Order: sequence, then C-alpha cells, then structure tokens
Amino acid sequence: MKLLVINPNISADVTALIESEALRSASPGTELLVRTAGHGVEYIETRFEALIAAGAVAEIIAEHTRPGADPVDAVVVAAFGDPGMPALKELADVPVIGITEAALCAAALQGHRFSIIAISDRIKPWYRECVEQFGLAGRLASIRSINDSLTSIASVQQDFRETLLALSRKAVAEDGADVVILAGAPLAGLARELNGQIPVPVVDGISAGIRLAEAVAALQSGTHRAGAFAPPPAKDRKGLSGNLDAALAARQEHAETPQPAA
Repeated sequence: MKLLVINPNISADVTALIESEALRSASPGTELLVRTAGHGVEYIETRFEALIAAGAVAEIIAEHTRPGADPVDAVVVAAFGDPGMPALKELADVPVIGITEAALCAAALQGHRFSIIAISDRIKPWYRECVEQFGLAGRLASIRSINDSLTSIASVQQDFRETLLALSRKAVAEDGADVVILAGAPLAGLARELNGQIPVPVVDGISAGIRLAEAVAALQSGTHRAGAFAPPPAKDRKGLSGNLDAALAARQEHAETPQPAA
C-alpha cells in the first residue's frame, strides 16, 4: 500500500514531525510519500489560512493522481481542521482522509465524549465548526488550548509539554472527557510520550489518519462516481495548473454516465 501524506502548511520541521509519527504508525509494507505545501503559511490557525492551504493541497493531490502519475492508494491531509475537506474528496479517485475526521472517528469509537487540546485560542472557533460539520457537536466535551505565544511551531511539544498535559487532565477531570484528542500536526507523536499520564485514551491525529487511511483503502469500496462527492461536472476552465487540469479531466471521465430509461 502507498499513502500520500500532505502537510498543508509550509513548515519543513512540522513535516518531519508528521513523517516520524506516520512511519511509527504505518503497517509493515506501507510506503509513505510525504509532501509539504508549496505555498501558504507556517502553521494554519484560521479559516482563511485553511482556505489558502486547501489550494496547495489540491495541487499536490493533482500531481500524484493525474494520468501517468505513480498511483497511490489513499491520501492523508495532515493538518487538524482538514483544510479543503470534504471538497478534496471530489478530486481524487482514491480515499482522501483528513486527520480531523480520523481523530474524531477514533475518539468516537473509544468513548462517548471527547475533548480537543489545541495549540492556540485563536484556532478554537474553527475547530468547533469542524466538529459540528461532522455531526459530533453533542459529543464534544470541550476544546482547551494553550493561551501563550508560540516561540516556534516546531518546538510546541517541548515548550508546552506540561501545559498540554495539564489541559488534558483538566479535560478529563472537569469537562468529563472519555477521550482526549491532541490536535494538530505540531503535536504529532506526543500522545505516545504521554502514554499512561492521562487517565483516558489519547488520540493522535496523524496516527489515526494513517491507520484509518490504510483501513479504508483496504476495504476497496470503490470510487465516488455519483452522489455528493462525485467529480465536479465538466465545464470551461481557465488558469489552472497543468496537473490540476489533468486530474480534473481524468476524474470527470470516470463520472457516472446517465443510464437510459428502462
């Protein structure tokens, strides 16, 4: 199996964190193709930054799913908030999994109520909307976050380890969380390091994304040719990159052809 894992922000240091946790999480024999956004911001904290990131992610998906590209079995969008999702599911004929939806699914399977631990206060309203989008608002116990300025996105785990641990424990003791989600690629791998120090299951979005992408790809359920995630309909296009135009054209060729009436 081959997974395309995309960091939607431009930080190579965060990509390294993603790749390390992805390698630890992947099944034996799974090949990982890890890529970093070609444009955007250092780390994604707002809806607008996510909008910018979505275009960068679409370009990478198109590059690796256009005709003639070395095929991949699934794509993992490795930023909490899932920039571009679920629209990116319309672009590829393989499963596209966001680490938010993967983490939420993993949390929902392990407890009734979950809390999200985030790296900034600014990010919380967007994360809450993401949970609502997945229909799980009623199971969200809380979103707790670091409220100090970040020195470096690559060193958040080291700089705020005790803060993140304390927030996680408060989510359990005060908010009633059955599961804690450590949100965001900058926290990739921290759940392993805090194993046993938080009294409920702790979900890492990168790990959940890799394992669920493997599982969904292995199901071989087929592709979206109709319905809500069918390819965008064919129409005039202008100004798109060659990769994106080719990937769209290829998807549209596989769209469901209307059947004649019986």
